[in-house]
Amino acid sequence: MTQSFETISENRSFGGTQGVYRHKSQATGTDMTFAVYLPEAAQHGRVPVLWYLSGLTCTHENAMTKAAAQEWCAETGLAIIFPDTSPRGDDVADDEAYDLGKGAGFYVNATQDPWKPHYQMWQYIVHELPELVSDNFAIDREAMGISGHSMGGHGALTIAMTHPERYRSVSAFSPIANPTESDWGRKQLGAYLGDDREAWKAHDSTLLMRERGYPGEILIDQGSSDQFLDLLKPEALAHAMMERRQPGQFRMQPGYDHSYFFVQSFMGDHVMWHAERLA
Repeated sequence: MTQSFETISENRSFGGTQGVYRHKSQATGTDMTFAVYLPEAAQHGRVPVLWYLSGLTCTHENAMTKAAAQEWCAETGLAIIFPDTSPRGDDVADDEAYDLGKGAGFYVNATQDPWKPHYQMWQYIVHELPELVSDNFAIDREAMGISGHSMGGHGALTIAMTHPERYRSVSAFSPIANPTESDWGRKQLGAYLGDDREAWKAHDSTLLMRERGYPGEILIDQGSSDQFLDLLKPEALAHAMMERRQPGQFRMQPGYDHSYFFVQSFMGDHVMWHAERLA
């Protein structure tokens, strides 16, 4: 059955349409907001789609307005989707810290209270939202790529390596690369999934790289002046890629930090990367 949704806004952008929408999610049990950019090519048929997962504290809006993706997507004929990073609402569990709770869903299905009732972000991103979007927008669900920044880079890599049949391309900007060995990970995975570290392994891209890798190429960009390098642990993932001889590129970009200025600077490279593999 086709899911219903509400249009919040639609704006003309580079010949296409940037829209923001809201729907009632069965996965999270809350209203969820997401953004979809459709290039002009979508007026003539279904187009490939890039999923972009944002980082800590973000909503759908941050990357939509700051990542400078629309012009590149218009040029390549790609749709791009910006989901939210967590459930929202007065009855949704939260934490005073910015890196747990609202804005910090970590793209997992929580099994522990008080998070379990609403924090089902893996189910939402991998299953529910793609169904809604493919039913209502001119996107080709057989030609999907996934990318993201920081916590979203963690989500993109773990989701793509777990479901390579769904995602024909994957990239990441400064991902949280080894969360089981980082304070950006142990805290959140412990809260959402409990103390059993075996359950954490499915959400660590370094461990997944060692175990299974990805059947295609991977593109990762990391700023050398990123203020969170010790939390991101990019060297762990880079070593795992080398050990597995994983095809792809891990690029350390000199002088760049963790901000959206970094993401903007290399967004064109990433969109082109996905467009070539989704064509």
